[in-house]
Amino acid sequence: MKNFVYKLLLIFADMLFLIAVFFIALKIRENISPPFHPIHIKEFAFSFIIVILSLCFEGVYKYRYDFWQESFKILKGLFFSYLIVLSILTLMKTNMHYSRLFITLYFFLTAFLFLFYKRLVKYLLFKMTGAFKQKVLVIGSKKQKNLLCKELRENWYLGMDYNDKNYEYVFITSQNIGIDEIKRLIDKFAFNKKLFLIPYVTDINFANSTIMEYTNIRLNSIVVENKLLNKTNVFIKNMTDYFIAFSLLPLFLIIHFIICFLIKNDSKGSVFFKQKRIGKNGRAFYVYKYRTMYEDSGKILEEYLKENPFEIEYYDKYHKYKNDPRITKIGKFLRTTSLDELPQILNVLKGEMSIVGPRPYMPEELNKLGKYKDFILKVKPGITGLWQVSGRNNLTFAERNRLEVWYIKNWSLWLDFVILVKTVKVVLLKIGAK
Repeated sequence: MKNFVYKLLLIFADMLFLIAVFFIALKIRENISPPFHPIHIKEFAFSFIIVILSLCFEGVYKYRYDFWQESFKILKGLFFSYLIVLSILTLMKTNMHYSRLFITLYFFLTAFLFLFYKRLVKYLLFKMTGAFKQKVLVIGSKKQKNLLCKELRENWYLGMDYNDKNYEYVFITSQNIGIDEIKRLIDKFAFNKKLFLIPYVTDINFANSTIMEYTNIRLNSIVVENKLLNKTNVFIKNMTDYFIAFSLLPLFLIIHFIICFLIKNDSKGSVFFKQKRIGKNGRAFYVYKYRTMYEDSGKILEEYLKENPFEIEYYDKYHKYKNDPRITKIGKFLRTTSLDELPQILNVLKGEMSIVGPRPYMPEELNKLGKYKDFILKVKPGITGLWQVSGRNNLTFAERNRLEVWYIKNWSLWLDFVILVKTVKVVLLKIGAK
């Protein structure tokens, strides 16, 4: 009963939100020329119903998704709702009475505001009141169980809490559990509880996979492919990189002149720093950065390591120094904000790098990549990437490599968008920055 009330409450709140956006869009459209035929809310009500039905079709009210997966489904539902509304108006030959600019404005505002509104609603329902939180039982290996329970505890957007007694849903993490035991657990819980089975294989994002059904023999297969090695995906990613780079170019030039002035006034030396890195298919190129170190950095580091030998061990593990004495005052600011990597937009325009991708490795680091070497070097390195938004300096070299392999296997434009948004958050909050 509680879940039924929760779903009705969400649908009701979403309907009120859609109505509120209608009046906002109407007010904006009235102040844009040329004038348009006024639209009454009764005439536009069918659009609200189409949006709600689209969200129902995407399962937004049926399942409790992670914020990013739900955001994707909401935007997808709104896009198709927009196309359906335009098609209905055209087929009914009533589109002349509607402003297509208003309809476009309405759906644009809805898409932009919906995600913020959803976070607010979920915060009120789960974080503040906790009235509609679902109690979950987690079964599996200690490592995966702890990982999932930690996510349920910290990710309030899911609205779930671990409870091993009075539970509504059951999660089974299949690693280190025999197939017979998994079958037994499925038979035990599947008919009286909602059951979620976490696959044994964790380096594939099955949410984006296609499941094939072989009805005659009652078997299924999951289509698995390396997303970023597909030629069509590579072309789409390259075009997206060039579009973003050219769009950022005017802003880059403005910031560039300011940073040049600050670097020149802070220490002697050139503005740019070039370093040899290894790109796609093992081709070497020079990555561009703003200079963040003193000109005589080699001598400074040599003296520092003599006095602080523990830094050598730290570098071997993280490939960075804990307190690097070579960094200038403005250089520390540029590194903390990641502005030192801004000139890499030029590398993107030259086709050497992507906006999002694996880290561009130095030649001397290649041997440390081990079994991941050939796989990582199949794609262009990126200005930012999954490892930068998953801990940055707090991750070991091996952990970064595993994240980069996961990214290559499971790439999508939406994943790139999520990483870019998270990059902004990491930079602003200075998470894991040095």
